[in-house]
Amino acid sequence: MSWLDDNPDVKNVRCGAADLNGQARGKRVPRRFAAKLEQEGTRFPLSVLNLDIWGEDIDDSPLVFESGDADGVLLPTERGYVPMPWLSSPSAILPLWAFHEDGTAFAGDPRHALAQVVARYKALGLTPVAATEMEFYLVDDSGRGIRQPKSPKSGKRRAGAEVLSLRALDAFDQFFNDLYDACDAMNIPAEAAISEGGLGQFEVNLEHVPDALKAADDAWLFKMLVRGLARNHGMAASFMAKPYEDYAGNGLHTHFSVINADGNNVFANDTHEGTPLLQHAIAGCLKGIPDLALIFAPHGNSYERLVPGNHAPTGICWAYDNRTASVRVPGGSYKARRIEHRLAGGDVNPYLFLAAVLGSALVGIEDKLTPPAPITGNAYDQKLPQVPGSWSEAIDSFEQSTLARRIFNGQLVDNLIRTKRQEMYHFKELSAEEQLDLYLDTV
Repeated sequence: MSWLDDNPDVKNVRCGAADLNGQARGKRVPRRFAAKLEQEGTRFPLSVLNLDIWGEDIDDSPLVFESGDADGVLLPTERGYVPMPWLSSPSAILPLWAFHEDGTAFAGDPRHALAQVVARYKALGLTPVAATEMEFYLVDDSGRGIRQPKSPKSGKRRAGAEVLSLRALDAFDQFFNDLYDACDAMNIPAEAAISEGGLGQFEVNLEHVPDALKAADDAWLFKMLVRGLARNHGMAASFMAKPYEDYAGNGLHTHFSVINADGNNVFANDTHEGTPLLQHAIAGCLKGIPDLALIFAPHGNSYERLVPGNHAPTGICWAYDNRTASVRVPGGSYKARRIEHRLAGGDVNPYLFLAAVLGSALVGIEDKLTPPAPITGNAYDQKLPQVPGSWSEAIDSFEQSTLARRIFNGQLVDNLIRTKRQEMYHFKELSAEEQLDLYLDTV
């Protein structure tokens, strides 16, 4: 029995896949065609998963004229239908991923990129367990600039940031009530919500799940939900890396551990240091940062966030329970030993992001890499290798990296490089106001 049989009020569905920028690309389908969609999928050009941030073709992409802009077959993922509670009429989205006519996976699909990394863990008898921390701003974008929205209760705008403020959460209580109800309906495991360090900035943590594909699906769908729901409440929601010049940017951190076939955490033992596998994974994450910075900071605005002393890591280092480090081992029970990767902005593609983090950790495990000593104190005050400081530097590092091609299929690497070079070329022509408008509720 189809999910739609249990939801007769749904009259139309969306079907879509994530492109390289994490944008949902797909179709709106009347209910009567849904059975065919479930069984056979749908078709659209593979080049659609490799558009730039404006939704334009990549000029020199081999997916366009060189291949005759050939179709791919888009099939439903194991997620199945997901309600879209922010829409005015009952609707659902059927997430898809792309295949060639012969049934092989399309290497340029970011979800397949993550699936390939997970399969490599599985071949070793291991399973990543991942969670994400989703930071976003609620903003009033009705004027020329942006500012914190008025509280629906008081009609006032708070004068400053309020870290971990219950009052700030209470000011938008109905929005968060609706958000949690929607997450329940969408099977997105939302945990605690907190207010963060920026004006109208919040974070919602999503639970650890032993399925990295579901964790990425949850993050992708959550961003879609928050943006849509905020509009229903007369606001915008932004995962843009740095919407305000004077306040902290949005991050998208992940906490992950790895379990074996018996369900045991292979990072954990009875010591503070953790297991050798934990050390190898940390070393892999550090090795991956300069090469994969383009994944963690994919847009022109992303590099405005990566500024020393501004709550985003800039030094390539690790530490125990130290949030100035780019890779952190949180405190708490030794049994719960895990890695927090803190570099990425809220503007990332969740599939590519988790593939990059888990893939670099796997390289560390496979190669038995050893990390440098953990730092103590303020990382911003120490002489450390630095995260690439510009978009162009990150693109060059990604292009020249053998590590990137060890984690990602070469076709995806080449597609992403072309995409980002085209975006960088046009981005330079934009005013600050146009840049804000481009990214505010897009990424």
